[in-house]
Amino acid sequence: MENLYVVALILAIVEGFTEFLPVSSTGHLILLGHLLGFDDEKAATFEIFIQLGAILSVLFLYKEKFIDMGQLFFKQGLKPPRHGFSVLHLLAALMPALLLGYLLHGLIKERLFSEETVIIGLVVGAVLLLVADRYSAKAKVDRFDDITLRQSFAVGLFQCLSLWPGFSRSGATISGGILVGLTPKVAAELSFIVAVPIMFAATGYDLLKSYHILTMADVPVFALGFVTAFFVAWLSIVWFLRFLENVGLAPFAYYRFILAAFYWIFFL
Repeated sequence: MENLYVVALILAIVEGFTEFLPVSSTGHLILLGHLLGFDDEKAATFEIFIQLGAILSVLFLYKEKFIDMGQLFFKQGLKPPRHGFSVLHLLAALMPALLLGYLLHGLIKERLFSEETVIIGLVVGAVLLLVADRYSAKAKVDRFDDITLRQSFAVGLFQCLSLWPGFSRSGATISGGILVGLTPKVAAELSFIVAVPIMFAATGYDLLKSYHILTMADVPVFALGFVTAFFVAWLSIVWFLRFLENVGLAPFAYYRFILAAFYWIFFL
């Protein structure tokens, strides 16, 4: 049992640190789970649960933006606003991946959650990061409230790439945001905001399907993972925004290449 707590702590730290970085938290959890021997059905549910903990950190860090969206929605509903990021913008960025994820959920779970597919996702996603990093200097939208509906929808299309494990949701959305004209910081913040409802939907759906395998004995382990992922994700977001503005995306791309090569050579 003690080893289980150690494994849970390691996975939660990795999840919290990588969830919002363009390196694929899902890919890391799949690879690490295989190495630690924690890759059964209950492990998959645990990974979903700690993702929820990481996502909640965004709600606390960006609560003002969510409040602004709510107030704008109650004032004018889904009518396109003249200024500001609205619920309509959020829906535009959400719907492509939500719809495609719903249609392909079973196929993704059955066919794509393997070490080999993660390696492919890491490499292809790294290439996209390098392309986006090269174009980042040309980005013009440097205020979150200046994001257009068209740009939100375009980022939503890029987010569909993250349905492939190892590609990285944040990597796809940040890269997509930069390529449609957002500065890296604004693209990252949009990635964080969009993550909240889509991850709530995904984790809620998976938890409803797998809650029956859990028992009261699992509560302490799951609670430890949830709280750890929450606080580590909080710190990771703050660090990442500073790093992104000063350094860019390229180091994350190189890290992905190195991780993919290392895992392939020594474990596959």
